[in-house]
Amino acid sequence: MGKVACANVLSDLYAMGVTEVDNMLLLLGISKDLSNEQRKVVIPMILEGFRDLAKEAGVSINGGQTVVNPWMIIGGVATSVCTQKEIIMPNQAISGDKIVLTKPLGTQVAVNLHQWMNLGTPSWNIAKDLISEDDVMKGYDDATISMTTLNLAAAKLMHKHGAHAATDVTGFGILGHSRNLAEFQTADVDFSIHTLPIFAGFTDVCKQLIEKGGRNFKLLQGLSSETSGGLLICLSAESAEKFVEEMRGEGGTAWIVGDVVPGTKTSRISDTPNIIEVSY
Repeated sequence: MGKVACANVLSDLYAMGVTEVDNMLLLLGISKDLSNEQRKVVIPMILEGFRDLAKEAGVSINGGQTVVNPWMIIGGVATSVCTQKEIIMPNQAISGDKIVLTKPLGTQVAVNLHQWMNLGTPSWNIAKDLISEDDVMKGYDDATISMTTLNLAAAKLMHKHGAHAATDVTGFGILGHSRNLAEFQTADVDFSIHTLPIFAGFTDVCKQLIEKGGRNFKLLQGLSSETSGGLLICLSAESAEKFVEEMRGEGGTAWIVGDVVPGTKTSRISDTPNIIEVSY
């Protein structure tokens, strides 16, 4: 949880091309339902994870706040003082650009399936006939790797390859965030998304859950919430190819998932998107 929260906080700055962060504050809400013994185990682990990833990012944590809360909360604030050249304004996409995504989709599905399985919920009674426990664990492990990976490498490559606009993909899903980004563009363009990289196995599970009367995550509609998701970046066609190649060469993930086309500043996903199954 600590690493996921740290990566998520920093992504807002990385999406603007900010690669050197001056300061972080850590915000922690400790659940009142935890016993003293549980607190002694859980809280140090969360704090250690947050600190470890902040160190990896080269960021100093210089304060924060801790409160007792009805449920666990972990988050923070990241700030940096920048020159104009250190920032990539998210409004310069033009027709002909390609859209790149740097992490797979499906973190909400992974976390929910894992939780249902562990708690033996009514939702798991539906899902257990659609996916094995081993596959749930594999998807959860893959999602954890993704959520705890910094978007720092992508932010650096945004400068190298002249990105025109970017956002991070989190709570509104890929479609929600791409719509927000499209509305902010100077040019009259639309974002047309034709490809969805998704953690392996989750596409079929989501379809079958709906058929069985289970939860509709709206994953294939691009509206499934993500936690600590990737960056959605607009680059020229040539630069997008180089960006993807270089990200993969550094051990990361990236895919060209769409096109910037003339339009009215909105975003859409193909009715029959190309699904790429991703496994770490």
